[in-house]
Amino acid sequence: MAAGQDPGNEKVKATVAEAGAIAIRECKGIEELNACVALQKEVWKFDDVDLIPLRMFVVSQKIGGQVIGAFEGDRLVGFAFSIPGSRSGHAYLHSHMLAVRDAYRNLGLGRRLNLAQRDDALQRGFELMEWTFDPLEIKNAHLNLVRLGAIVRRYSVDHYGASSSPLQGGLPTDRLVAEWWLKSKRVVNLLERGQAPQFKIEKKIAVPAQIYAWKASDGDRGKAAAVQARNREEFLRALPQGLAALSYERDAAGNGAFLLGRWDEPWSYSSPFLDLSQNTPQEKHSQ
Repeated sequence: MAAGQDPGNEKVKATVAEAGAIAIRECKGIEELNACVALQKEVWKFDDVDLIPLRMFVVSQKIGGQVIGAFEGDRLVGFAFSIPGSRSGHAYLHSHMLAVRDAYRNLGLGRRLNLAQRDDALQRGFELMEWTFDPLEIKNAHLNLVRLGAIVRRYSVDHYGASSSPLQGGLPTDRLVAEWWLKSKRVVNLLERGQAPQFKIEKKIAVPAQIYAWKASDGDRGKAAAVQARNREEFLRALPQGLAALSYERDAAGNGAFLLGRWDEPWSYSSPFLDLSQNTPQEKHSQ
């Protein structure tokens, strides 16, 4: 049986010590890539039509992408998958999917997979990694902006169209585009020196802690839709004004808020005439 394909024997919750013993490395061979296909279905519960097939994992590795796994022994418990892209003559990596098995979440494995992606990307000369994430996902937003140092300057409305994943709650698949400038002062100071970025907060966009329960409830889904519509409008007004989501805060009750300000570094692969608020085709990142 391929690694990661025995959900009937799933442990209730991994410990911190067990997580520390998990190895992060490149996935090798068809069996381990098949385990990635199985794990994405377990995590997102996609219909088959929405699954990334085995062949795409194989192709990604052959054309300069990444399939990096988290392994407990020979058993896959998480992975990160990226493909190469190009914009304005510059090559970059688009991290399309990151998944961690339920029993191993909240133990730092997602961040370890991201950092392994960065190490590999830098060794191969990439300056930028991008991915998309749901603006209503509080934990992901905090990881992306606070723990990794990514920034957000683009909002994509209904990015993927209808999704078969119950995690989407039947809402439009709106996404923010995370830009992770691997050599920027912001990222280097944060990851290598432990220095959090400083900036003037000009706007906050709030996400209530109840958003997960609302998305999962037929009776309350309208509340989640209202939050999504409100925040969509706020982002689409703020981003064209030169603001970027640069950090994220969470309170004791679990509510979240994007903190917007002006980024003072010049990193960009965009055309100088590109309106960053437009819903142009961009390159999902979930954990």
